[in-house]
Amino acid sequence: MLNFAVGPVQMDEEIVKSAAQPVPYFRTQEFSSIILQNESLIGKFAGIGIGYRTVFLTGSGTAAMEAAVINCFTPKDNVLVVNGGNFGQRFADICEIHGIPYIDLKLKYGEVLTEEHLKKYDNIDLSGFLINLHETSTGVLYDLELVSRFCKKKGVFLIVDAISSFLADEINVNNSGIDVLILGSQKALAVAPGISALVLSPKAIEKIQNGTIKSLYFNLKAALENGERGQTPYTPAVGILLQLNYRLKQIDTIGPEQVIAATKALAEDFRSRISKLPFSFFSSSMSNAATALVTNKISAYKIFEILKNDYGIWVCPNGGELKERVFRVGHMGALSIKDNHILVEALKEIILKA
Repeated sequence: MLNFAVGPVQMDEEIVKSAAQPVPYFRTQEFSSIILQNESLIGKFAGIGIGYRTVFLTGSGTAAMEAAVINCFTPKDNVLVVNGGNFGQRFADICEIHGIPYIDLKLKYGEVLTEEHLKKYDNIDLSGFLINLHETSTGVLYDLELVSRFCKKKGVFLIVDAISSFLADEINVNNSGIDVLILGSQKALAVAPGISALVLSPKAIEKIQNGTIKSLYFNLKAALENGERGQTPYTPAVGILLQLNYRLKQIDTIGPEQVIAATKALAEDFRSRISKLPFSFFSSSMSNAATALVTNKISAYKIFEILKNDYGIWVCPNGGELKERVFRVGHMGALSIKDNHILVEALKEIILKA
């Protein structure tokens, strides 16, 4: 299968082969050194400052989203949630479940966050700001510089879900004043799903260390303590962390800037090739990670099924009210310009037959 999904993405053949190796015992100095190297490289690529830490969870990105919220906020807080799709709604749901007071900044599907949206909250007391930098369900990339200015002006604690944007778009944690950056293994990191990571600022670390949390598995204080020796509190997804180490060293060799540039080039090439077909872009603000396409001639879900069943190509369908109108094409992982050509030719055939 040729994988244009938004995650898991097309994996490098060497990483795929590594998954066939026996999983080693992990409470060893050898494995600790791998975890510490993973932490160091992620920090390097994220543009951290002095005193930042990265911890790893065995769980999807949603696990890290929930861990971030419950370790950094309490019922005494008031947070602003940018809600423009399924993943913005997920932050809102986490706050609701755990009794964290929040304001739902609701955007229409595909709508871009603007300064006018944020001005409404200039005189409202906020302690936190939650945003999915790339709202993957709609393909919208939000303006991180805009969000950063707002949070710095108001002194607001900023949590950014960059699961599908890290290493696809430019992100600098220190410059943007991000307190918690959330990552997932199956996007531009391009390994198997199952590991999420949280890059924590000194302010976030202080919050976690001084806080009290009613959770065993999501207690980031324990994760920080164990991480000092290159370990996790509980059994991690050892095999995926080994894959991640291989991938991070690969990125370090070629440079994270080159990974972002290659992803951008793939996205631009695809968007150029698709421009003559009867599709339109769902949003005017797109991440390099993925392109959300609107189709009127044939069901978007039908396109997903035909590509999968007849051509051996995966793209991402949508659910709910967007199911029949929108599908998404990813540009992360081990894809090439040649692969773009194969996908676009398949789409041309599907349109002709419709």
